This record gives sequence, structure tokens and C-alpha cells, in this order.
Amino acid sequence: MTGISDNREIRRHRVADAEVTLVRDGEPLAGHEVELRQVRHRFLFGCTGFEFLDYASGTSEDPERDERLLEQWEGLFNFATLPFYWGRFEPERGKPDTDRLVKGAEWLAGRGHTVKGHPLAWHTVTADWLLDLDNAAIAAAQTDRIRRETTRFAGVIDTWDVINEVVIMPIFDKYDNGITRLCRDIGRIPMVRMVFDAARESNPDAVLLLNDFDMSAAFECLIEGVLEAGIKIDALGLQSHMHQGYWGEEKTLSILDRFSRYGLPIHFTETTLLSGHVMPPEIEDLNDYQIDSWPSTPEGEARQADEIERHYRTLVSHPAVEAITYWGMSDGGWLGAPGGFVRADGTAKPSYDRLHHLVNDEWGQRPTTVATDAEGRLRVSGFLGDYRITWRGEEIDFALDEVGEQRLTLEI
Repeated sequence: MTGISDNREIRRHRVADAEVTLVRDGEPLAGHEVELRQVRHRFLFGCTGFEFLDYASGTSEDPERDERLLEQWEGLFNFATLPFYWGRFEPERGKPDTDRLVKGAEWLAGRGHTVKGHPLAWHTVTADWLLDLDNAAIAAAQTDRIRRETTRFAGVIDTWDVINEVVIMPIFDKYDNGITRLCRDIGRIPMVRMVFDAARESNPDAVLLLNDFDMSAAFECLIEGVLEAGIKIDALGLQSHMHQGYWGEEKTLSILDRFSRYGLPIHFTETTLLSGHVMPPEIEDLNDYQIDSWPSTPEGEARQADEIERHYRTLVSHPAVEAITYWGMSDGGWLGAPGGFVRADGTAKPSYDRLHHLVNDEWGQRPTTVATDAEGRLRVSGFLGDYRITWRGEEIDFALDEVGEQRLTLEI
């Protein structure tokens, strides 16, 4: 896919062209200069928000560092993922880390960001105390946990990775855990039904995702079985940890075409691209690659910047994609890899600048002075999202919510 075709597809699927008429006291606001800017993208440009939980609760060890990181984060993103790994959220049964997560979620939402919880059910980092229960009791504890979280966080977190990595769940053999035991006993599709039913009952308005790293036909078979069973899935989550190298446009588009045929929105839920050496190709489980030091390099940073731009352009050009979540703002996160937009010392990499330009300049609308014509009209062409017009200190907000032509009349 060339840059030109990228841009054509992006415009086709993401951009609205609006004729906006401004009216004051019933008369057109003719021949006046106003300021126009985009306030928020409708597309969800996301990243983990794990890094800000201590800052939000007032327990940060380095609030100045966190403030700098927050400013960088908000320069790119409008969508935060928070951690609900059961083994860390409730290591002791009946003592969940609810208050801290509530503070973090409310703080992020209060800053205008959509918040997602990840995950509600997963065999990895699950609660060790499940091993003391029989499978019926594990199922009850799992569904109770889902109802508790989706009810308590409703209105603040209304998007959830309900279940993570079901393809491997019943055959996972790295260590014993209660969720694998249960899934092996009842099967993948009944497992998905159980957890989705619990989440749907507790928060009927939530966006519920089926999330996996397995891009093989096995995930397609699971999706088909789930849908044939009548289980309602709101979106598919596709992971793209590219620790072994950039997928490239052809592979990415092939995956998108395969998984978009179900007619469901697609979220790229866990994306990483490295600015250091890539992981050897013979590694089958990325978690098995453990090294003492994994530095970012100038050559790697230049490569990462190019790959970030290519990957985001490819995803944004596809109509099925609604969200991209990058897995970690800073280096040294998952597996200690140099996968962030920010180095360990807090300085931004070239990849940060490249994505910042895409999101805010090429795909966004910075504050711009424009003049209405003799009929009080102005033309707005921009990415779908929320916009604001300011005239003599007065503000009026409007949304571009459909691609193609729109006509709006606004009283200011």
C-alpha cells in the first residue's frame, strides 16, 4: 500500500466535509473571523494508563516525572487501558484493589479520556486462591468477579476485554491455574458464553471484547463458533506485539481482511514496535525471552519511527478498525523491551514525534483562524470527532460524526 492510497482510504473512511452556518440572534454571523479546532478524535488512539495509577491516587514517588509523562501521553492519546489482572487486583480473596482503580479510572475519565478495563478473565496472572476451589466454585467466583467489576465501574469504564487468549486457555501448560482448569472442563465456547453473559447482565451498555494474540485460523474458528452459538460480541481485540519484527502492510491488511469479515469492529488492543534489536525468530512464547539489558539504539529508533507511521496509517486506513492501543508509553515495560515512545530518561523518541504529527497535524485540526462568508458559512473538513468554534470569547461545540457531506447550523 502506497502513501497515496493510504491517504485516499483514510479520507474515505475517516473524514467529514461540513458546511457550518453560524447564526447570532437569528441572523447569519457574516464576515467574522472565528477560531476552529478539534477537541477530540472519535477514533480511539490508546495506550496503557497503568503508569498513572499512583499519580492519580496521590501516592506517586516522583510526581514531576509523572506530570511530564502525562503531558506526553495526552499529546497522543484519548483512550486508556487500566489493569484488572485478577491475581494482582485481588491477591487475597475478598480484598480487591477497587478504590485505587476507581480513583485512576475517574481521574482519567475526568480528563476526557475513554477508559477500558483489561482483562476480566484470563488464565495468566489469575488469582492463586482459585486453585483451592473445585471447578463449579471457580466458575461462580469468576462470574461474581465480573459482575462486581462491571457494576462498580459502570459509567466510568464501559469498555472491557472480557476474556483474554481463549484459544490457548484450555491447553496452557506453563503452570497450573484455576481458569485453565475450568476452561479445559467446560470448553472454550461455554467459557466465553459464561463470562460474556455475566458482563452483559451487569452492564448492558458496555462494549465487550473478545481479545487474543493468536492470529491463526484457530481464532477464526473460535469466533465463528462463538457467533454461531448466539453469543453477542461487540468488538474483536487483536494483539500485535511485534517484538520479532514489524508485520508489514501486506500481513497487517491480510489479518484485517480475515477478521473484518465477521462484521464486527476491530480494536488493535496491544501494539508494540521496538527501537532496539528484535527478538530472535525461533522464540515461540515471547515471555521466554529474558535478557539482562535491552537498550534502545539510534538505528532502532529511526526504524521504529518509520514502522510506527506505517502501522498506524495502515490501521487507520481500514474501515473496520475503531481503536489502537499501544502497550506502554515508556521503555522497559513488558519484557523490559525498548518498545515505548519515551526513553527511560523521559525524553521522547522519533516515534513520538512521528505519531504526534499524524494525530494532531495530519489527522487533527489545531486552532486555526477562519472567516465566515456573507451567509455566515465556513467549510470544515476533518477527521470524525468533536470540534469547537470560538468567537469573541464565546464557544460552541459540534461533532463531525459521519463521513461525507454534512450541513450544520449553529447558534453562537
